Amino acid sequence: MRTIAIGDIHGCALALDALLRAIRPEPDDCIVTLGDYVDRGPDSRGVIERLIRLRDECTLVPLLGNHDELFLHACRGEHVSAFLMMGGQETMESYQAGDPPDFGAVPAQHRAFLEGCSSSFEVDAFFFVHASYVPNLPLAEQPALALRWEKLHDEIPPPHVSGKTAIVGHTSQKDGEILDAGHIRCIDTWCCGGGWLTAMEVESGRLWQADREGRIRGINVPL
Repeated sequence: MRTIAIGDIHGCALALDALLRAIRPEPDDCIVTLGDYVDRGPDSRGVIERLIRLRDECTLVPLLGNHDELFLHACRGEHVSAFLMMGGQETMESYQAGDPPDFGAVPAQHRAFLEGCSSSFEVDAFFFVHASYVPNLPLAEQPALALRWEKLHDEIPPPHVSGKTAIVGHTSQKDGEILDAGHIRCIDTWCCGGGWLTAMEVESGRLWQADREGRIRGINVPL
């Protein structure tokens, strides 16, 4: 069994499709998507549809990102302006929702997918969150602000009390390279802005990367 993490997708459906073709998920693989499926990129709808299908191919553990959280709020009529300002306009265009956008255009299945996303996940030597963590708190007690909104640009937290390595996204690495601080690895490599969508097999460190047009980068070596 492989445990593979995928960084922030942000509507880059072609990149996601390319990575999954390269990874070739097996039924006993576990793929952990680190959140931020929507906004900024061209096809948020296509990303969510592909992830829904992926649940039939392997074990999928989708985490909730801050953009996904804000999208859900907007679907309920809350914080709509903030959502649209943070890339939500592109999301609603992918749903052909009109102007001003009609949130009724978002299928109930897509909302249910996001509502079912987890805040964290852990395996023997690793744990996965969207953004960051409070080092002295168990995962079950982590505040939403740390899990979904805190940037590593502000502060890289010390190692977690569990001793496990954290795999995170959220803080975009605009040079397209993974941030590896030993006890924490950030694999948001800025696909929507011209970088790469990164997938990492956490046990081996093997990498796959694709750009927003679906072109694969030749990186397949351990960190």
